[in-house]
Amino acid sequence: METTTTTPLLPGDPRRCSWLRRRLRLKNPLSSELSGAVGDLGTFIPIVLTLTLVSNLDLSATLIFTGFYNIATGLLFDIPMPVQPMKSIAAVAVSESPHLTPSQIAAAGASTAATLLLLGATGAMSFLYNLIPLPVVRGVQLSQGLQFAFTAIKYVRFNYNTATLKPSSSPRSWLGLDGLILALAALLFIILSTGSGSDRDVVVEDAESSTNESQSRRRRLRLLSSIPSALIVFLVGLVLCFIRDPSIFKDLKFGPSRFKILRITWDDWKTGFVRAAIPQIPLSVLNSVIAVCKLSNDLFDKELSATTVSVSVGMMNLIGCWFGAMPVCHGAGGLAGQYRFGARSGLSVIFLGIGKLVVGLVFGNSFVRILSQFPIGILGVLLLFAGIELAMASKDMNTKEDSFIMLVCAAVSMTGSSAALGFGCGVALYLLLKLRTLDSSSVTLFSRSNDGSPVDSEAAP
Repeated sequence: METTTTTPLLPGDPRRCSWLRRRLRLKNPLSSELSGAVGDLGTFIPIVLTLTLVSNLDLSATLIFTGFYNIATGLLFDIPMPVQPMKSIAAVAVSESPHLTPSQIAAAGASTAATLLLLGATGAMSFLYNLIPLPVVRGVQLSQGLQFAFTAIKYVRFNYNTATLKPSSSPRSWLGLDGLILALAALLFIILSTGSGSDRDVVVEDAESSTNESQSRRRRLRLLSSIPSALIVFLVGLVLCFIRDPSIFKDLKFGPSRFKILRITWDDWKTGFVRAAIPQIPLSVLNSVIAVCKLSNDLFDKELSATTVSVSVGMMNLIGCWFGAMPVCHGAGGLAGQYRFGARSGLSVIFLGIGKLVVGLVFGNSFVRILSQFPIGILGVLLLFAGIELAMASKDMNTKEDSFIMLVCAAVSMTGSSAALGFGCGVALYLLLKLRTLDSSSVTLFSRSNDGSPVDSEAAP
């Protein structure tokens, strides 16, 4: 049998250059990739703004480090892998009293990162990924997507309370630079330009037909799909920031804020781990690793290694948290949002990372003055499409049993406000249903087909 040997890629090696060229290749028009790059900012901006105002988060360090993370993950995964806040840590930091300090937030992020790094390095994450039934994963995705959509609608309907990271009870006015009319206009513009998100498939189907009607339809859809709707909406929001408060010009300071290494005491580690890391760890395992790997296969026909994604989350936070950067992870919602608005390659998030680096280095912490005036209704619109795209990943549950498991998992996750609780109920229900029909000759409850989807033990030969 012929054997082959591989040599490491050295600097200047043509194979290294070829690898880099593949990673920097556009898979969609530039306008679509740029539009997709801002597709996950509906979650990123509100959380970063709240942590900056309430918990004294170092905005400059967060922008610079997350910019580097975006560039690194774009090159590593070759898909628009998002870098999003650890939502459970953020919620605990600002909603519970007393608020978490920057050192406690960093301790929570580093603890979560160390856990995911350990699970990835030991192969335990890949074992979990191969073991968890697909309907349970779909249930987690469905609940997360619907929660995003519900939050987005509240952002549009109600004023945003930065002190609680939640919409307030006061309804948003119709008029104004952050009114309902503005949000609805952004919503209609995105729908008219992107439709349901499947226009590209329709264009391909029409390309096979030569009738004048289909050709006219194809040209119209191609023109509409080429509009970078999310990018335009985001840029309009930035312009409105300065119109809403012209004093921003005077408050901006040029140059990055000074880096400093946080001093984390034993009490900070204990408080951060108990109050914030414990609820964050199961959410990161499910949504930042397992759901992301499955969704990448659904959207890009590319199933990522659960080990690589888990180690990626661990490495990011074990570096940035010590400098006061916000704890971050990958997220299925962010991936769905970026895909929905046209991102198809890692180059999309590389553009986003470069943008964050420029803003962090040029404006530093003073950029919070701009973020504080950004129309929250516009962010709600972007978040709505990201949530719907993530929830639609569950459309492949074709049997009644799979749909039953998925819906129970999603319902428990949403009513209990815990993805871990819904996951546990989903796995328990899956086992009960398999036990009910278990044949005496069956020896396994879990198995996976070649494409990574679970296979009933009854159907296995």
